[in-house]
Amino acid sequence: MTAHKTLEVGGLEPPTEYHPSVWQREREAYRRRQTFRSFVIATISTAVVGVTLVLVITGSPGWERVKQTFFNAEVALDALPAVAEGLWLNLRLLVGCAIGALTVGLLTALARTLRGPVFFPLRALATLYTYGFRGAPLIIVLYLLVFGVPGLRLSGTPSVLVLGGIALVITYGAYLAEVFRAGIESIHPSQVAAARSLGLTYRQTMRHVVLPQAIRRVSPPLLNDMVALQKDVGLISLAGPIDAIRAAQIETAQSYNFTPYVVAGVLFILLAIPLIAVTDWVTLRAARRQSAEGAR
Repeated sequence: MTAHKTLEVGGLEPPTEYHPSVWQREREAYRRRQTFRSFVIATISTAVVGVTLVLVITGSPGWERVKQTFFNAEVALDALPAVAEGLWLNLRLLVGCAIGALTVGLLTALARTLRGPVFFPLRALATLYTYGFRGAPLIIVLYLLVFGVPGLRLSGTPSVLVLGGIALVITYGAYLAEVFRAGIESIHPSQVAAARSLGLTYRQTMRHVVLPQAIRRVSPPLLNDMVALQKDVGLISLAGPIDAIRAAQIETAQSYNFTPYVVAGVLFILLAIPLIAVTDWVTLRAARRQSAEGAR
């Protein structure tokens, strides 16, 4: 028996098709008009501000010298291949340092959350590490490793590129450790107790219950730190490897023009845009999830 006949047998009228009321249709039409009006106003105001800025900047005294020194198209095209090749080194260094910093940060956070007096030395070392390297300037750590360690003349000393990567890893690992620890400690103890009561070991509880939730909660700050790391990998040029910034410096020394630095900056911005977009999306998604949970 169909639903229609079932309703008739039960004495109920069959459902009718939904038709919005006149007031509902008027509200929807008003919202559409407001959205279109806001779009038109935003477009016009943006165009006016943009044209005004262009006219003010290009009409100011000394613009031609600024254009020739920082925005020379011919110099930019000549420097682009070398700077792009150097950027490839920055990109590889970024991937390696990001994996290393995330690993060091997670292990340090787990060490700081261990319970029991037997783990006190491990907790103390993890705490000293995070306190020390969060306070130390990255450039100091970089100088100590890429200039100080080779000066010891020890056998088996890695290259300055590897030493610079280690400096980035241990510095950012300290920051990420606190982010991970905040996520772990934000999980309510009742969830850990429930998991242990079901027979899960401490390691299984952390792996299957605590860490998945903690990482999801701290994804926005983790991605923000990755954006910061993407910029700081350019500091490796201080040690001598020819990355994008070092290549721009060489091109500038040859042409006596600062346009190569602008080219390097634009390439770094283009490299960061996808990660920034993902960070904004994850942050917005987390905010919506919290709002939905709070409304329940």
